[in-house]
Amino acid sequence: MNTSATSKPRNSWLILRPATWRQIGADVVYILPGFFVSLVSFIVLVTLFSVGVSTLIIWLGLPILLCCLGVSRWFANINRAMVQRWAGRVPPVHYKARHKNTIGGMFSNLADPQLWKDLIHGTVVSFTFRTASFSVAVTWLAAALGGLTQWFWGRFLPADNIPLAELIGLSPAAAEGWLGLAYGVLFLLTLPFVTHFLAGTDAAMTRGLLTNENAALRARSEELAASRAQVVSGGATTLRKIERDLHDGPQQRLIRLQMDIEAAQRRMASDPAAARDLMDGALEQSREALAELRSLSRGIAPPLLADRGLRTAMESLAGKSVVPVALTSNLEHGTRLAESAENAAYFVISEALANVSKHSGASKAAITVNAEPAELLIEVRDDGNGGAHVGKGHGLAGLVDRLAGVDGSLEIVSPAGGPTTLRASIPLGI
Repeated sequence: MNTSATSKPRNSWLILRPATWRQIGADVVYILPGFFVSLVSFIVLVTLFSVGVSTLIIWLGLPILLCCLGVSRWFANINRAMVQRWAGRVPPVHYKARHKNTIGGMFSNLADPQLWKDLIHGTVVSFTFRTASFSVAVTWLAAALGGLTQWFWGRFLPADNIPLAELIGLSPAAAEGWLGLAYGVLFLLTLPFVTHFLAGTDAAMTRGLLTNENAALRARSEELAASRAQVVSGGATTLRKIERDLHDGPQQRLIRLQMDIEAAQRRMASDPAAARDLMDGALEQSREALAELRSLSRGIAPPLLADRGLRTAMESLAGKSVVPVALTSNLEHGTRLAESAENAAYFVISEALANVSKHSGASKAAITVNAEPAELLIEVRDDGNGGAHVGKGHGLAGLVDRLAGVDGSLEIVSPAGGPTTLRASIPLGI
């Protein structure tokens, strides 16, 4: 996980920075709907939590508590989206991986501290503060508008109404309208600062409870370390396999080729027919050795990829495939991507086509490769028998490790009976 804004995000966490009239609309739109979100979350979460705790003794409360935490996470996502819309960005958040729905797994799921922070925010913190901020914002706005227009609506008040000016010792006939105008201007001038302070304080509390940037960075660091280990392990395994295949295949054929040529040289004068047979055998050995070397080179970036780019290399793979392949791509000839992305993409397509040829029983296949601003999207489809997966010992298993090394992802949809669709995503910012 990422994940290219066109505008520079505002530093929304400096809640005391000068407010502007242009921002007052965003502040009010953030404050007023936030109250209703917090009201709904308070009612729902308090109800679920109360029922879960009260029935925990009969074990029924355990799944109810898990449901409560799941709903609190949903409300937390809404609140983070609101802050992101107001501020332009939100620090990352990390949740622990979910366990299976066994008794032990449920208790493990309850141990995620971020879920409990979501619950605290959705019940106590947001509802308390947003109720107060909603009241203050509405009161401030009403006082500003009411004071500025008091000269108009004041004449429609009942005759027995005691004006504010009279209560403070002023002549109501002359001073009531001016007094309203004065406090209306005061509330109006301070309105941007009040609403921005309320919105910024709410956003800061949301950031403090609903994000955990350090935990997200640690999790990301562990994920990258695991990916790096997978790449190193996969590279070592591939190297050992190539060494073994070279020793068992082309090397043995080259030794046989050398022996046949030497034998043909010795018989060239005494038995030309036998020498000719040996040379024919040597030629066949050279062809088989060349075919095995080409097979072993699959997955290793060829000179064509390095010299002419991914589009040309994909066309070469499609042309050499045993199964007819249709290629569609928005990449132009000569377009170059990051070297690591090109190599990973070539390996994915090469391995996918190899599995289509060997195991799928397909009559045709299609490759779609599109370069987006942030990622390279690859899709390989065939009309074969299906049943493909990335389990250990299968040909597609190495794709996960290879893509992990470039922070990519892999998805395979292959029901029994087909068809099979392989999708890979490779970030282009690598």
